[in-house]
Amino acid sequence: MTARDEFRVDMHVKVLDERAAERAKARSIDVLVYAPHFVPYPEIERRADELSDDDLLVVPAREVFTGTWRNRKHLLAVGLDDPIPDFISLAGAMAELRRQDAAVLVPHPEFINVGVSEADIRVHADVVDAVETYNLKNLERHNRRAKEIARDTRKPTFASSYAHTRWAIGEAWTELAEPVASTDEFVDSIQSGDLGRVVHRTGRPHELLRKAEFAHIGWENTWKKLDRIVLSGTEPTHPDAETYDRRFDDVSVY
Repeated sequence: MTARDEFRVDMHVKVLDERAAERAKARSIDVLVYAPHFVPYPEIERRADELSDDDLLVVPAREVFTGTWRNRKHLLAVGLDDPIPDFISLAGAMAELRRQDAAVLVPHPEFINVGVSEADIRVHADVVDAVETYNLKNLERHNRRAKEIARDTRKPTFASSYAHTRWAIGEAWTELAEPVASTDEFVDSIQSGDLGRVVHRTGRPHELLRKAEFAHIGWENTWKKLDRIVLSGTEPTHPDAETYDRRFDDVSVY
């Protein structure tokens, strides 16, 4: 791991391969939190383990899609013991994450139709550990609102690149108060509130990447993708998948 004074964590990325890992190292990132959409947790764990080494810790995580596709709210869960599906109720997801004693992060709060609200955070304050206040995809007004929510709910803050391409990795990060050497140590750091400082790059290249990542949202939220993924009922993180052994039937929304 790094000998620098600061310890950098890119708290949420969607892309992970050898070139992405090298990009993270070139950007002086010490920890990547890897949480791709619609990928079963055991596969995320396997991939994270393959790409971790002495210079980079890749932490497996799940960005859980709660609610319906039209009104979904995302949660970022770190330190899972058991897989958790998408398309379950927000309350059902919170209860399961509490059961597993996972670290629960709120990415992009109140962002279009995919963000947990301030009211949701207050209802589930005993489960939520931190709120994201800088996300590369967000417009400036979204990040300002996120800061207000974190302040008003008195939650620790974090930043991420939310990278869907390797070029965005390391554009934003959280500087931990203390280094961590494992997922367990990282979870402990989150749950104890020791997340440190929110940092991001500046300048024209950074702003261009922000615009490119924001534009990506349009593709993510097309009806074509809805038809291909959600309405098919065959995605591997659907509550009906064998992985979950019917445990989430009572909180499934599809």
